[in-house]
Amino acid sequence: MSRDDLGKLILRAGVGLLLLLHGIAKIRYGIGGIEKLVLANNLPSVVAWGVYLGEVLAPIMMILGYYARAAGLVAALNMLIALLLAHSSQLTSFTGQGIWSLELQGLFLIGCLTVGLIGAGKYSVGGNGGPWN
Repeated sequence: MSRDDLGKLILRAGVGLLLLLHGIAKIRYGIGGIEKLVLANNLPSVVAWGVYLGEVLAPIMMILGYYARAAGLVAALNMLIALLLAHSSQLTSFTGQGIWSLELQGLFLIGCLTVGLIGAGKYSVGGNGGPWN
């Protein structure tokens, strides 16, 4: 068992599952707030529906290791857009304990970007084959 491939599996599964839980919440409770935010930034409301790609489809693909690089990059783009639209006022803020206010979003962004760069590894549906896995 390759430690590199096991590490890729743990990263994919961990980040993918945690991000998927955010997506499930969007499915259960809707994206009305995101639509309002998108419209407030002069973007078409259909942009809000991209959250389902970034927080449901992409995490599932990451967990499975199917087109994992593409899924990681889509999820990272989703997080970047969330940071810019919903959290831009918090980019330089810290809690009373000195913790960056956006550490969770930052960790999701870095984790997804890392999956996008390193791929799925051999413990995946797609295996090591192809440039997007």
